[in-house]
Amino acid sequence: MNFERFLAKRLHHANAVNKKRISQSAIKVATFGIAVGLAMSILAVSVVIGFKSEIRNQIISFGSHIQITAHNTEQGYEHPPIKLENNDIAQLLNIPHVKCVQNVAVKSGVIKKDNSFRGIILKGVDSTYNWQSFRNNIISGDTLTKNDNQNCAIVSNATAQLLQLNVGDEFVTYFIDSHVRARKFVVKGIYQTSFSKYDELYIFTNIQPIQTLNQWQNGEVSSYELIIDNFTNIQQVTNNVYMMLGNRFNQNQPLYSIHNIQELNPEIFEWLAMLDTNAIVILILMITVAGFNMISGLLILILERTNDIGVLKALGANNWKIRKVFLYHSAYLLRNGMLWGNVIAILLIAIQNITHIISLNPDIYYVDYVPLSFNVWHILLLNIGTAVISMLVLLLPSYMITKISPVKAMKFD
Repeated sequence: MNFERFLAKRLHHANAVNKKRISQSAIKVATFGIAVGLAMSILAVSVVIGFKSEIRNQIISFGSHIQITAHNTEQGYEHPPIKLENNDIAQLLNIPHVKCVQNVAVKSGVIKKDNSFRGIILKGVDSTYNWQSFRNNIISGDTLTKNDNQNCAIVSNATAQLLQLNVGDEFVTYFIDSHVRARKFVVKGIYQTSFSKYDELYIFTNIQPIQTLNQWQNGEVSSYELIIDNFTNIQQVTNNVYMMLGNRFNQNQPLYSIHNIQELNPEIFEWLAMLDTNAIVILILMITVAGFNMISGLLILILERTNDIGVLKALGANNWKIRKVFLYHSAYLLRNGMLWGNVIAILLIAIQNITHIISLNPDIYYVDYVPLSFNVWHILLLNIGTAVISMLVLLLPSYMITKISPVKAMKFD
C-alpha cells in the first residue's frame, strides 16, 4: 500500500470528522474557490464557443464559407456573370474539406404590396444549394426544392410582417434597369434570423427567373459558393481555391475574385476574435483565485499538523514523503472542488440552453439569447489544466515542510 496516500486519507477523514479544527474553514473556502473557478472557466469557454458558432452559422447561412465571383471594381451586391466548366467544379469538389459548390444568381429589386415598399436582394439558388444550416431559420413553410415552380420564394419574417404576407400569398417585385420589369412570386417559406440587416434585405428564390431577368446564358451565375466541413480549415481551403482559380480568366475575361466569409465580414469576425481574449483573461483570473485558495488551505493544513510532521520526521520519514502526504491531501480537496465545479457548470449550461433564460438584444449581439456550447473535450481539457496547474502551484508551499525541525515541531502548540 502507498504509505503517503494512506496517511493522506486518514488526515482527510480526520479533518472531516473533527469540526473544531481551524483547517475546516480553510478547506471549505478552498473547495468553494476551486468549484467557482472551474465553473466560471467552463462557462466562459462555453459562452465564447457558443457565441462564435451561432453567429458564424447565421452568417454562413446567407453567404457560405467561400465565394467565387467575377472581379468587379464597383461596390454592390450584383456581379458580372461567370461560368465554370464541369471539370473546374469537379476540381473544386476534390479540394480537401469542400462539401459542396452552390450556384447562385443575385438581382436587386423593389417589392410592393398595397402601399408598402421595400428594397430587396433576390438570391436565386438551384438544386446544388445546401439548406442544412439555413433550415433552422425557417419559422413557417419550407425551403425550396427542384420540384417547385420557378416563382416560389422564401421571405424574412420582417418582410412578411411589413407586407402582411403569409405562406401561399403572392407579391410583386419590380426590377429597374433600362426599363421597369415586374415579376410575381409566391411565398413558400418564412425565415427569421438575428441579423436584421440580412432579414430586411434577402429573399430566396429559384435561379432561373434571375438568369432570365439578367439575360444570361444557360449556366451563367453571379457566384459560386463553397461550403466546407470545418470552419477551422477556411483559410487553407481559400488558399487552395485561389491557387486553382485566382490567376485565371474566364471566357468573358474578368478575373475571378475569391473571398471567404471572414474577409467579407471583417468587423464581425474581429469582434468575435476579441471574445477569445476575454475568455483567456477570465481563465487566468479564475485559475489564479483557485490557486491562491489552494495555497492558503495547504499552508493552514501544514501549520495545524506541525506536531504530526515533527513525529513523522522523528520516525525517519524524509521531507519528500511528508510533502507527498500533504499533496495527496490537497488532491482530495481539489477533486471535491472540481466535482462541484463541473456539476454547477453543466447544470447552468443545460438550464440556459433549454430555457434561454438569459436573453440579449439581437440588434447589438446578433443573437437573442446567450448560446452556451457543451463540448466534452473542452470541459475535459479545462479539468486537466486546472488539476495540473493547481498541483504544480502547491509544490511551492509544500516546501515549507522541509524547514520544520522535528524537535521544535513536537514542542509546537
